[in-house]
Amino acid sequence: MAQQKISFTRYLVEQQRADGLIPGQLRLLLEVVARACKSISQAVNKGALGGVLGTAESENVQGEIQKKLDIIANEVLIEANEWGGHLAAMASEEMETIHVVPNRYPQGEYLLMFDPLDGSSNIDVNVSIGTIFSVLKKPDDTPGVQEADFLQPGTQQVAAGYCIYGPQTTLVLTVGNGVAMFTLDREQGSFVLTQEDIQIPADTKEFAINMSNMRHWDEPVKRYIDECLAGKEGPRGKDFNMRWIASMVADVHRILMRGGVFMYPWDKREPEKAGKLRLMYEANPMSWLVEQAGGAATNGKQRILDLKPTKLHERVSVMLGSRHEVERLTQYHAEKP
Repeated sequence: MAQQKISFTRYLVEQQRADGLIPGQLRLLLEVVARACKSISQAVNKGALGGVLGTAESENVQGEIQKKLDIIANEVLIEANEWGGHLAAMASEEMETIHVVPNRYPQGEYLLMFDPLDGSSNIDVNVSIGTIFSVLKKPDDTPGVQEADFLQPGTQQVAAGYCIYGPQTTLVLTVGNGVAMFTLDREQGSFVLTQEDIQIPADTKEFAINMSNMRHWDEPVKRYIDECLAGKEGPRGKDFNMRWIASMVADVHRILMRGGVFMYPWDKREPEKAGKLRLMYEANPMSWLVEQAGGAATNGKQRILDLKPTKLHERVSVMLGSRHEVERLTQYHAEKP
């Protein structure tokens, strides 16, 4: 007898029943996010046929040129989520300030943050891109909702995940009880559970970093990479492979599937910025997923999930993946004179 397919909805309902980890309102919110990802997946799949490739003559809050699909994905997520009654507000990498749920809709108790389309440099060249999301609970003691409500450390997340639009469309989720993966079955139109309890191997022979920035790195990162490149003859005693997709979702997905270490460190080009990636929309959700799969995530000095954000679009240095490699990198930073 063929094994029964477990849909995303059924998985959430059963989690809600078994562990009480997923309150009803959170389950509805996650279903809406999954639905929005399905719509974004369709737009991504159509590509040039849907007239969605190329640049929209605008910049986002970070001063980055926006792609048409960035803007579409952002609108899809907002429109899908604002009317359901489970959210108080949303924040997006593509928007300067928070988006409070309009008065005409009921307000819920959750805050949703997202990077609507991560890896946008890959949109036009048919390489995997994705949506990253993170859910927090609004603090009880504040009337209304303001930006400060979002400034919680990553340890406060109640759900986090991403949807990768690649050869398959795959939704990856944690609610603090391990990591589960769901693949979009296009015939059925639903996400189906394909893997549970994912574990990242503690050791690896694969690293992911943009080597073209080597001259700008801090010494501990240079030391780590030099040792990897020295291979069998070097201090590590093994040969390493390198990967770099320039799409955080794709690089993290590979690490969840087979291990590895991902680094987007601070560099000297913008010394006043802690890093390039955003703490709230990228680093926190990805760090939680990686930790839930037995990996580790630090900014070189401390655990990313412990960092207290001071502003919505805060940046951070990121080193995540196989535990022993991340520990080594963090140790090299600690030893730096």
